[in-house]
Amino acid sequence: MPHTFHIPVLGLAYSVDTPLKVAQFGIPSVVSIVDDELCERMRKYHSELNHLPYTFIDKTVNDSRAKRITAYLNLLQQLIHNQIADIKNQLFKTGSGISRYFELQCESSPLRKAYNQMLEMPAGSKRAERESQLREAVEAGSIDVNIMAKVDKVNFADGIDLGSENTDALAALRGFANSKLQSAMVISAGLNPRLFSYLENFAGFYPDETGHFNKKIILKVSDYRSAMVQAKMLAKKGLWVSEFRIESGLNCGGHAFATEGFLLGPILHEFKENRLVLSEELWAIYTAALQQKKIYLAAKPIQKITAQGGIGTAAEHNHLLQAYGLDATGWGSPFLLVEEATNVDSETLKNLAEATESDFYISNASPLGVPFNNFRKSTAEQERLHRIAKSRPGSPCTKKYLCTNTEFTVQPICTASRQYQHLKIREIKAFATSPEELKKQIDAVTEKTCLCEGLCASVYLKDDILKPKESKAVSICPGPNLAYFSKKYSLKEMVDHIYGKVNLLEGVNRPNLFVKELGLYIDYFKKELQHFNDDFKTNVQNLSQKKQAYLSKFYNQLLNGVEFYRANFQQADTDLRVWGEEQVALFEKAAMNIHSINTQSLNLSAKV
Repeated sequence: MPHTFHIPVLGLAYSVDTPLKVAQFGIPSVVSIVDDELCERMRKYHSELNHLPYTFIDKTVNDSRAKRITAYLNLLQQLIHNQIADIKNQLFKTGSGISRYFELQCESSPLRKAYNQMLEMPAGSKRAERESQLREAVEAGSIDVNIMAKVDKVNFADGIDLGSENTDALAALRGFANSKLQSAMVISAGLNPRLFSYLENFAGFYPDETGHFNKKIILKVSDYRSAMVQAKMLAKKGLWVSEFRIESGLNCGGHAFATEGFLLGPILHEFKENRLVLSEELWAIYTAALQQKKIYLAAKPIQKITAQGGIGTAAEHNHLLQAYGLDATGWGSPFLLVEEATNVDSETLKNLAEATESDFYISNASPLGVPFNNFRKSTAEQERLHRIAKSRPGSPCTKKYLCTNTEFTVQPICTASRQYQHLKIREIKAFATSPEELKKQIDAVTEKTCLCEGLCASVYLKDDILKPKESKAVSICPGPNLAYFSKKYSLKEMVDHIYGKVNLLEGVNRPNLFVKELGLYIDYFKKELQHFNDDFKTNVQNLSQKKQAYLSKFYNQLLNGVEFYRANFQQADTDLRVWGEEQVALFEKAAMNIHSINTQSLNLSAKV
């Protein structure tokens, strides 16, 4: 691998064509394939941009969703193949693509070292031989795709259910499986047994006679237990997890799947301590399943472990690789400020660069009912408030990817839609007990916002392909770490920052990723506890013991996490670049905050 980082999926459109911009330099990235309409429009745009023939795939065509995704991914593969062929034919000179390929790499990379040695060689046969070797070593960064397991709407035609193989997630999987890409599918947002079972149908996910996988599986997980449970389910089907991609529950962008108080450091430590055990246990299950399918594999495939969420400095990047034995890290939100890599329209880009910490917050805006990282200065947020002021809350629902609610309808509708919010507010008004309670309940309904359109608008604006009457309102979901980056950056600047060649955060007062995550979890726990206590006051008899147990466990895990970090930074070999005096002081201030929380209602044990 020429790089020790990847660019994770960023919303729907923000990284939809990121591979076209960074794969030629060996940088892996992830494309969302949730929205086939977006894929189709981007295929048209890039086909025309590159003077390639384009034939529209209409939604009325049989299996159109899968076919659109396949066609777009094949175009990405074709264009990037051409980019790599072009780079290999270029001269090694200042500013050329092939020189840039090696110069973007970390100084400790074997390829970068070989490149540096080549530059010092005099002209002649030995230098020509080294140049030839370097050209052969040029490979594209992986063009991976992301599927949100829980975004799996059932589809209908003329009121007739089209069947389980035509749900959104399964059709997207089929689109990837049928493509020419040799890369990985990142499965995120929980467990979907139907999706896991469907994977068995595609030969690409099984090894060939040499042990090579055309299609790999990456599981995005939040803790060790969920990784083990999901990977075992797949292993029993003869499917190997090539990478566990661990993401901070709250210190990340997009949807925030909070763990039960488990913090990133202890989670990574558990993976490190159990890595061999996990791999061996899965290997035993996997080989038994392969034998049932008459597939025989001599050697155990590679299984990587990576992490992402809130990483902001080269010191943190290196600390994760070295202290926890990770294979790579993920850098997401900072790349939203890199125009060469992602799709952010000019107005949103300006607002992001000028934003402060208070502009980034965890909201209940997602129709999925999962906490969602939001940006106060987004034009979608402004539009939402404007619609409420006009007594027209909710959005037109055209794409229907997040339709899950059946309170008022037979077929599911979206909780961000104008239809649902009108019906729900009418119901609330009929039963609300006080003006305060009425406002509270209505605000909870109207906080939901359309993500299907909002998370695509930015690329349509940037590439000037917005359709007439199409909304210009942009939703964006960066992680809180973006608050510390305050300008637009070039690709070289950001990559150099990751590898410690420059410091884009020089002089910035920023908590390290572990301290920041702890603070986010404390705030989250306080809100959950407040909701619990409010319910307690309202109706003691209906107090949920399950919720009480959950919060008690959450609190205890926060305390365990604090003790883990204390032991970590008190060691003689503490990484002072990450755990210096200032960071320890910030950490202890956050830890004091935990003990100040009134947890009397949880009936916690004496040891706590």
